[in-house]
Amino acid sequence: MTRSLRSGLALTALATVTCMCAQTPAHLALHKTRRSKSDLEIGGSVVGVPHGQTRFVSYDDLLTLPQVSYTVTDDTNFGKTVHISGVMLDVLAARLSSAGSTSMVIAICDDWYEAHYTGEYLRAHHPLLVLRVNGEPPERWPYGVDGVPMGPYLISHSFYKPSFRVLKHNDEAQVPWGIVRLDFRDEREVYAPIQPFGPEAKNLLVQQGYTIARQNCFRCHSRMGEGGTKSSRSWDVIARRSATDPQWFDAYVRNPKRTNPVSEMAASPQYDDATLRALRAYFKPFSE
Repeated sequence: MTRSLRSGLALTALATVTCMCAQTPAHLALHKTRRSKSDLEIGGSVVGVPHGQTRFVSYDDLLTLPQVSYTVTDDTNFGKTVHISGVMLDVLAARLSSAGSTSMVIAICDDWYEAHYTGEYLRAHHPLLVLRVNGEPPERWPYGVDGVPMGPYLISHSFYKPSFRVLKHNDEAQVPWGIVRLDFRDEREVYAPIQPFGPEAKNLLVQQGYTIARQNCFRCHSRMGEGGTKSSRSWDVIARRSATDPQWFDAYVRNPKRTNPVSEMAASPQYDDATLRALRAYFKPFSE
């Protein structure tokens, strides 16, 4: 249920790390309208911006923030060693977010895929909003593994080590590309529509399924206005399918292209029966 070719485990080796400290501006200019196709849209809870409105920050202004540089040797988005530089997401959150201690960053891509960076993820993995690849701006970046440009923005890491494992699901690196917008939100509000509920909400199996679905399925499947909308199938739709046809559900999660050759959903062949039972146990109340 992850974004095809844009997610998954990546960045497992770091060669070098370099800090390139730019002159930090006292105020990062936010514009009401887009002035360039390279402008990054900023939304959610933004300091000084009325609720419900968005702003735009220019690529050049992002370059004035403190820059960090990595040489990465094992990034599946590139398939070879690359040198990347940019600004840390937690730096952007500290400068722009008004969501407080429960602030999360949501990266929204041009196909409506979403990657969700909780405060815990930011502290554990230090994701980087990439501004240059091998010293080049986005318009000169190499194409992604599926043959399309990876700009205007992408997110990467210096090194990724999973923070947890639930059954056969490892904590996955959030490495989207084609990013056009960042939202700063209260993670409690974002996750509220998909919280477990009902008499079995605290059951271990349900909680395990929730952890998996929150990180994996929520990138493309939405509920009550939250989550990615890359898939046209909502949270409740996939919940009903998991309840009414569990064999189909399990087979699709493991190998979606076998059922639907044009599916863009990434396969999860490592999910064993116990892992899929946890997912179905979590989704069950949403199907009723």
